[in-house]
Amino acid sequence: MVARVRIAIRSSRSFSFTTNGSSSTSTSSCVKSHKYLLSNHLKHQRLDQARAIFDQIPSPHVSLYTTLLLAYARNHRLPEAINLFLQIPSKDTISWNAIIKGCLHCGDLVTARKLFDEMPHRTVVSWTTLVDGLLRLGIVEEAETLFWAMSPMDRDVVAWNAMIHGYCHNGRVDDALRLFRQMPSKDVVSWTSVIAGLDHNGKSELALLLFQDMVASGVIPSSASLVCGLSAAAKILALNVGLQIHCCVFKLGGYSFDDFVSASLVTFYGSCKQMDNACKAFGETNCKNVVVWTALVTGYGFNDKHWEALQVFGEMIRVGAVPNESSFTSALNSCCGLEDIERGKVIHAAGYKMGLEIGAYVGSSLVVMYSKCGYVNDAVSVFKGINEKSIVSWNSVIVGCAQHGRGSWALTLFSQMLREGVDPDEITLTGLLSACSRSGMLQKARCFFRYFGQKISITLTIEHYTSMVDVLGRCGELEEAEALIMSMPMNVGSMVWLALLSACRMHSNLDVAERAAKQIFEMEPGCSAAYVLLSNLYASSGRWTEVARIRRTMKDNGVVKQPGSSWLTLKGLKHEFLSADRSHPLTEQLYLKLDWLGVRLKELGYVPDQQFALHDVEIEQKEEMLSYHSERLAIAFGLLSTVKGSTITVMKNLRVCGDCHNAIKLIAKIVGREIVVRDSSRFHHFKNGICSCGDYW
Repeated sequence: MVARVRIAIRSSRSFSFTTNGSSSTSTSSCVKSHKYLLSNHLKHQRLDQARAIFDQIPSPHVSLYTTLLLAYARNHRLPEAINLFLQIPSKDTISWNAIIKGCLHCGDLVTARKLFDEMPHRTVVSWTTLVDGLLRLGIVEEAETLFWAMSPMDRDVVAWNAMIHGYCHNGRVDDALRLFRQMPSKDVVSWTSVIAGLDHNGKSELALLLFQDMVASGVIPSSASLVCGLSAAAKILALNVGLQIHCCVFKLGGYSFDDFVSASLVTFYGSCKQMDNACKAFGETNCKNVVVWTALVTGYGFNDKHWEALQVFGEMIRVGAVPNESSFTSALNSCCGLEDIERGKVIHAAGYKMGLEIGAYVGSSLVVMYSKCGYVNDAVSVFKGINEKSIVSWNSVIVGCAQHGRGSWALTLFSQMLREGVDPDEITLTGLLSACSRSGMLQKARCFFRYFGQKISITLTIEHYTSMVDVLGRCGELEEAEALIMSMPMNVGSMVWLALLSACRMHSNLDVAERAAKQIFEMEPGCSAAYVLLSNLYASSGRWTEVARIRRTMKDNGVVKQPGSSWLTLKGLKHEFLSADRSHPLTEQLYLKLDWLGVRLKELGYVPDQQFALHDVEIEQKEEMLSYHSERLAIAFGLLSTVKGSTITVMKNLRVCGDCHNAIKLIAKIVGREIVVRDSSRFHHFKNGICSCGDYW
């Protein structure tokens, strides 16, 4: 019996031992499973599911607490991060540093500083985290105080680098350079931080010198420092230095696999007008991703090779490289350069499928593209669909409305912009003054000019003064415009006087015109625009002797008048015309169409305004000259080459003449189409016998 009991006890002990071992293994496996699930949920931003898994883990390690609270902070759920931190049974330095970093990420400086002060033991990471956070929030002075309060033993190279980077981030590059020179020891990050800071803050030449010093001191450049050096070389077109950096890339070998270095090389050569070398650098890239492709598209566009840029963009899509916002923006800029609305719409459709048109970056580019191609209604429609409108978005649509003479739209948008708390800048003022100029809103322009100059911390530039002179001149306030020029606080350029001279042409004021022309010729003796404006003013006044004198002076001085030309783009091809042009393959049909229109115009009571012929010839010759102006030839081609009822969009390099303006209003009525003409001043939308400018341009 005793033996049986002993056997039972032994069996029980054996069974008990086996059961405990299995339980321990099962618990360990369960914890691993929970950790895996927790990691997976955090990776996909499923924080609530991650917390549910975390709560099932018995006695989680402090590292799990830290991982979860950092995830909360990254998603701006700071209260939950702090509560979780307070639950940690044994907090280590890493968890303290993590919650301080989380508070700074969420902008809660007060709590971050309070936790820092309560830390039982601070490391160099603790100090550097707080210093870096303060600098990111723009609190530079407090960061400086904290940096110098660190023990010299704790103030390692990482802390110095954080301070240098923070100075540069806040635009204090001189302080960054001073601190850099004080550093007891520098690594490649130190050099790269100050080089990048100088380059980003408009001191690219000094940045390049520092890059050369880095290489000379024996520091091996990193991919980041190579990118910074190439960026600086591109900005100041330092071809020789950029070539040296390219040699450095080649010698270091492995950087040919770095996407950003490859993209920077393509960008550098493109900026220096070396597209053959840019293509070569692109071809030598081992892995062509979207960054490298975009650099090539941008390079072609920068060099006015817009057709090639769009070809590269198409090829990028064909090989499977998914375009990003920068890719679309560069492609849309090339559509603007070609004034090719058809391609622009195709790219818009592709961006729409990817959901990029609602972003401020691509959305703003679409607004510009539609505006510059003559479709202001579409531009405004795209603008309304942008989710988070930046100042660039607002400026794009305001300037676009101004170009099309939609002054009231521009002012309404500006009011909405202020209500949404967006601060205007220099470009906003330029757009508003342009809108007022093209809509005759003199009092509004005066208010804006005064308001921006006095109430908003914006320094008025020569562009703003030129725009204000243009407003005053167009409204007939020529003496006030001249007085404003004389009171300008900066050196007056010829463009300001040209704006006044153009207004004198509009209002036939020879006295002010001659004074403006004199100022222009003293500054720029070869200014053809001034000669032409003054000559036209004399011609319209019938002073042919003065016209002959000016033409003789132009000939003696070698000044050549820019010929007037008009063009339109159809199916990606540009069709350009000069006045009385007979070189086009469809010349006979074009002239027949214009002759037919001439008959119909006279039936509607049109009488040619001969003052715009600007030649001392017989009346019949003047009428013929006016009938075959370049914009009329382009419109005739549009009528012959496009679908009946569609809009015809014509571009002109000079200002449309008054006689053509009157004729095109009636032509639009005769053919039952909308005709859009963009001249050097603005867009004109002709429809049903009227123009959007209200005959004010």
